[in-house]
Amino acid sequence: MDQLRQSLLDAPIIEKGDYEYFVHPISDGVPMLKPGLLREIVIRIIRKADLEDVDKIVTPAAMGIHISTAVSLMTDIPLVVIRKREYGLDGEVSLHQQTGYSEGDMFINDVNEGDRVLVLDDVLSTGGTMKAVLDALDHIGADVVDTVAIIKKAGPTELDDSDHHVKTLINVTVEDGEVVIVDEHGDD
Repeated sequence: MDQLRQSLLDAPIIEKGDYEYFVHPISDGVPMLKPGLLREIVIRIIRKADLEDVDKIVTPAAMGIHISTAVSLMTDIPLVVIRKREYGLDGEVSLHQQTGYSEGDMFINDVNEGDRVLVLDDVLSTGGTMKAVLDALDHIGADVVDTVAIIKKAGPTELDDSDHHVKTLINVTVEDGEVVIVDEHGDD
């Protein structure tokens, strides 16, 4: 995880209100995402996630898409993107998500009762998006086989008092305008 670790240490920090936000290619698409970093992350996800009998990879738009696409290509597991736009298709399920800096509705299509899914996302920070996604998948009746976030911003999340567990690749915090690595191996 040398490239991921170093890229986080080099990440600029901006403030969105009272929220310190690191700007990173995985979570923001800027600066440029280098193929070696993406490859390192995908290999680590494949090694860490329970992929046995997974029917679908599910990821929220937008920044989980590039990671999940790469994992889908490497594993031949189909990909479902939870969109921020309503399409009105049969079986579409809406959810409301709130993060440390935004909130809005998202929409799930193509996930059905009994589907075995892997949920992937770029960052676990407040847990607002992940909790909304996992609760919606539970409501649908999908079997969440595993859940992985690439980066966890250390601290309390909305998932702390739930039955949901999220594996992470690396855990960080932001102190005095800099990213600090809390656990370079993340959560299992």
